[in-house]
Amino acid sequence: MKKFFVMAVAAILAAVSTQAQTKRSDDFRARYELKEVVVMSRHNIRSPLASGADYQRVTPHEWFQWSSPGSQLSLRGGVLETEMGQFFRKWVVDAGLLPDNYRPEGDEVLFYANSRQRTFATAKYFSAGFLPFANVEITHKFEEDKMDPVFTPQFTKMNDAYRQQVLDEIQEKNGGPQAWMTSVQPTLTLMEQVLDMAQSPAAKNDTLHFWYDDTQFKIEKGDEPKMTGGYKLANSVADAMVLQCYESEDFSAFGHALTMEQWRDICAVKEVYDGLLFTTHSAAVNLAYPLVSRIREELDRSDRKFVFLCGHDSNLASIGAALRFQFPETEQALELHTPIGSKLVFEKWNDGSEDYVAVNLVYQSVYQLQGRTLLSTDVPPMVLPVTIEGLTANADGLYRLADLDARMAETMAEYDAIEDAPTTVRAVSLPISPSATIYNLQGQRLDTPQRGVNIVGGAKGIVK
Repeated sequence: MKKFFVMAVAAILAAVSTQAQTKRSDDFRARYELKEVVVMSRHNIRSPLASGADYQRVTPHEWFQWSSPGSQLSLRGGVLETEMGQFFRKWVVDAGLLPDNYRPEGDEVLFYANSRQRTFATAKYFSAGFLPFANVEITHKFEEDKMDPVFTPQFTKMNDAYRQQVLDEIQEKNGGPQAWMTSVQPTLTLMEQVLDMAQSPAAKNDTLHFWYDDTQFKIEKGDEPKMTGGYKLANSVADAMVLQCYESEDFSAFGHALTMEQWRDICAVKEVYDGLLFTTHSAAVNLAYPLVSRIREELDRSDRKFVFLCGHDSNLASIGAALRFQFPETEQALELHTPIGSKLVFEKWNDGSEDYVAVNLVYQSVYQLQGRTLLSTDVPPMVLPVTIEGLTANADGLYRLADLDARMAETMAEYDAIEDAPTTVRAVSLPISPSATIYNLQGQRLDTPQRGVNIVGGAKGIVK
């Protein structure tokens, strides 16, 4: 009963904090007309990635029994996305963009998803809530679970100087990979304790701890930016723990009670991984080019009313970095910037003489995810404004569409300026200097070496 009371209070607070974005004033409505909405969505809750199944070996405990095969949208994710579609339906009807029980005509509506099951299914469930009186076709271009290049955050141009520029920006981000990873070391230790990692299959075979002193980055044409080494395992485990928190409706993990702040710290482990790979500006200009181009094209159309694009968190992250968006720090969420199922929403408004755009981040709070809250304009999801570096919003919080279009054109010109040339080597790796973390044979972390066998920087040594 207490858990549901907390969820109800959180839902009320969410409604208060987002009312200004979902319910425009009469004065605003008298001066602006909503012309189009473009949604760039992250898929909703899925089971852990099949490619990251190593998460299973780091604990002796049983994980949540996922309701879908690895990497696919879960049953909860489908329900939540239908609820989000219902909210958007009520919102656009209330804003006067579409009539209730609308049936699309011509090219007024587009649903386009990556061909992964989790993205296609997210779009399908959203469409069921958004347009219940229409059988909406979800455009996807490839067979099931094959990545569409439009939604693949991959390098399509490369040369030696550009690769080095990307690597340099990775080294500069948040003090560099080693400093950023070191900053989350207390959380990695917490995860080890919660998982009882010392009693896990991994402890018997290869490791008692999460490590990152072998981290390397690979930047290649025709591929996504990649990180190899021990930190990739920590990211996979953090991802699985957060998904389990949503599905189990429980803030405890394997019998350990965790606070909201501790869960956000666990998500910060994922933030390091995604931030280094997808949010340096030089990389993002390349990775996000297809989607930036598509969003720009959609906002320029006069015959389109609603667009729903469905991809991944890496898409939202790279679009934001490419266009120099400032994502707000989330409220009532575990993930810090682009929570599961979150949507980057572009609202195109016209005042009778000029087009404007509002950019918002829309997502279900952790309490709405766990409680499967029915959403409406009175009980909305979280809606937080996204600011655009270097651009000035007017008194109503709107940017001139011409200014955003110029920013998109500038970003696309940066991509066009990248020379695509043969590289001297196929890939360049950027190693992190080995850490001097010290453990005893029981896996306990030590401040200084003690008499006997110590494990220092991954190697055994004896102190007499």
